[in-house]
Amino acid sequence: MHHLFPNQFPVLQTSRLRLIEIQHVHQPDLFYLFTDKLVTQYYHVIPLREVADVRKIVDMLQQRFRDKQAIRWGIALENQQELIGTIGFNSWVPGHKAVLIYALVQEYWGKGIMTEAINAVVQYGFDTLRLKRIEAEVLQGNTGSERVLLKTGFQHEGLLRQGMIWNGAAYDINMYARLATDPQPGSIFIDRR
Repeated sequence: MHHLFPNQFPVLQTSRLRLIEIQHVHQPDLFYLFTDKLVTQYYHVIPLREVADVRKIVDMLQQRFRDKQAIRWGIALENQQELIGTIGFNSWVPGHKAVLIYALVQEYWGKGIMTEAINAVVQYGFDTLRLKRIEAEVLQGNTGSERVLLKTGFQHEGLLRQGMIWNGAAYDINMYARLATDPQPGSIFIDRR
């Protein structure tokens, strides 16, 4: 099943976006994204004091891809080089499931960009990685994230009490998931029995 994981980083294209490999040239973009208090309110990242601190994050993302453990795309607008967000699978159980993780620069919130990115990544997960299940863990109170998940066909499965540990503290998280067998969001299921 590891053979389904790409050796070369896959670039995904949507109508408005290019999902590309995160490189060191993107450090300033990631610094901007991950030092925004609104973005990181529900998204745990190591504290960043300067752009150089992002080097460790980029190295880790690239290493996890090489080790076939995770894949994280940078979100770029068509014909732009800078990243306005990230999206990907944080952990991957070959042939079974992966955990979706994403963040977007707040200037781009509410424009349907994350919906577009999630749809592309989920399709890649089901079609290419042959996943059966894609999960998303959402900290309580993160209603924006919950809205975009519901819009992209995820279902709320319940509250995982103390389901996440960060910096020694336990957090309750809402579990959302989408199955490969779920109907496409927005598609109309017609029963022709």
